Amino acid sequence: MKQILISIMILSGILCGCKDIPAITDSDQVRNISISILNTVADMNSATVSIHALGADLDDYESWGITYSETEDLADGTDVRANGKPSDGKTDIRIEGLEAETTYYIRAWAETKDDERIWALSHSSVTTKIKENYVKLSGNIIGSTYSVDYSTGQQSLEVNTKSNVFDGNFETFFASYDRSGTWVGLDLGSKHVIRQIGYSPRVGQEHRVQLAVIEGANEPDFSDALPIFMIKNGASSRQMHYGYVNCSKGFRYVRYVSPNDVRCNLAELEFYGFEGEGDDSQMYQVTNLPTVVINTENAEEIVSKEEELSSNVYIISKNGTDILATSETGVRGRGNASWLYFPKKPYRLKFKSKQSPLGAPASAKKWTLLSNYSDKTLMRNILAFEVSRCVGQKFTPFCHPVDLIVNGEYKGCYQLCDQVEAAAGRVPAKDGYLIEIDSYAYQEDLMFTSWSGTPVTIKHPDEEDITWEQRSFIENFFNKMESAALANNFTDENVGYRKYLDLESFLRNFIIGEFCGNPDMLWSVYMYKDASDGKLYTGPTWDHDLSFDNDYTSHPINSLNNYVFCTKGRAASDAIRRVTERIVKQDPEARKLLVEIWEKTYHERGLKNLIQYADETAQLIHESQELNFKRWPVLDEKVHMNFQALGSYQAEVQYMRNVIAERLVEFDRIVRQ
Repeated sequence: MKQILISIMILSGILCGCKDIPAITDSDQVRNISISILNTVADMNSATVSIHALGADLDDYESWGITYSETEDLADGTDVRANGKPSDGKTDIRIEGLEAETTYYIRAWAETKDDERIWALSHSSVTTKIKENYVKLSGNIIGSTYSVDYSTGQQSLEVNTKSNVFDGNFETFFASYDRSGTWVGLDLGSKHVIRQIGYSPRVGQEHRVQLAVIEGANEPDFSDALPIFMIKNGASSRQMHYGYVNCSKGFRYVRYVSPNDVRCNLAELEFYGFEGEGDDSQMYQVTNLPTVVINTENAEEIVSKEEELSSNVYIISKNGTDILATSETGVRGRGNASWLYFPKKPYRLKFKSKQSPLGAPASAKKWTLLSNYSDKTLMRNILAFEVSRCVGQKFTPFCHPVDLIVNGEYKGCYQLCDQVEAAAGRVPAKDGYLIEIDSYAYQEDLMFTSWSGTPVTIKHPDEEDITWEQRSFIENFFNKMESAALANNFTDENVGYRKYLDLESFLRNFIIGEFCGNPDMLWSVYMYKDASDGKLYTGPTWDHDLSFDNDYTSHPINSLNNYVFCTKGRAASDAIRRVTERIVKQDPEARKLLVEIWEKTYHERGLKNLIQYADETAQLIHESQELNFKRWPVLDEKVHMNFQALGSYQAEVQYMRNVIAERLVEFDRIVRQ
């Protein structure tokens, strides 16, 4: 049997710095096919593996299967084939005869009619259930105080109370008075390791258990709560449904946290397990992506961009075997339009001490959680950061898709990122300056307006540390740069703009913004100066949720016959638009260098493989995006600047793939004309 390895993504892999997706090569053995394990479900002696495949070469493969083993070396593993060829690229494979309490490693593959087998480059894993009999647990009933009396619409302590979920009667239920932020559970009296949960929705409200989170804690206020299970779909009423809990930690307090806006509406709840401290060797992850858990003090809602809430923050990764646990972490909102107008809010974290979550290159206190609400592919920022790496910018923000839970409520698929700041491992200007050409600068205290009317925010040094001399220096330096770029002799080597501005970083940043078709490329521009005698560098790139043709004001970007910035793009000032146009269109040296950087980016640094990178990223976040759009059902709606709503995640990704394919050709033409 011929065997080749190709770039096939298994969803249990991680995306570290958006760079741990398998590398793409130009080998003629690489096929246009992407295969993923969407889900693995195990009981005591068997497991079901769900496989999904897509790509232009999909029809070349006649059979599908998996190989499993108790070790990561699958050389002597057991093959199991699917029954027939899946017509839609999806199939389930059943594995029988497994040992209880055992971890199995699984790798997917596909075969052609010539027995040419295509292996995935990484494996998934699943652990079968334990042998012991579960004990149904009891304790004192705890939960939200008031129920609702539907006959009056008023608070009640008499009807529809939380005790109903433990009465064994499917016809009674708990309906909380508040629509969101409510819960019901048990105080078990001592720590117990939970192995199984049971639940049944209220009759007639079967969908309201979808996205409910089951948590365990050892503090009565659940400030140290961790998820142990999520109910990912609705369920039929008048019967119990059971879920296996893969968490080794012992908890005294356990609870069911209501999904948003459904008032619990739960008929029955059960917990099974055994008394014991347990350990931290295995935690629950919502999907294959890392899970970020935020528990604010007193479960207070995050409503401000200025005031931080002290919180316990946990980051669970590596299939639940690794946990970063922090206390006194400040959490607040962040962003401009995304904070003001989007229901799915972005956040900023400030750890008490420096951390490097998920293997990030930087060790820092401040990190961001991007919501990507208006980007229905959930990956436009991820792809733009990959473009930045291909271009060769000195600093590209670290990013990693995650699932987010705040105070027990599932918030969706987010992106954990570097905070843009001057610091070690981040913007290389710790001893210099970080500024932002910023259309929102007028809302900031530390800002200036240039002689030509460009609003600029000073990010570093910050308001507490900056001196008057430093403020005057960076303001004057920016003014000299901008004025030189607008002068008649702007290309002069001695007095022109290159005396103040690093041309290469400016052009690299330009390629990122224009190739991605970002209409806000000149609306917000980061620049930094590493020392008082250095030049002004451009970058890092940021804020690409409208890129790749996701904005009705610039659509269609591939039919503009020109750069986006000088046709449909927005700019913080007319001056910065003119500066950009003069450099990239009127300076012969800059134009020549622009073509050189672009050619190297395309041919030597892998940009031409961006579509493959997008496919693999889509596979990576597949399970998370399904949950995200259950929480935020906007696939049929135009939100923010969308010009279309295609109705499915797959259609949104496919449209973006087409845009990228066209952009690779069109941008090359524009750069050279």
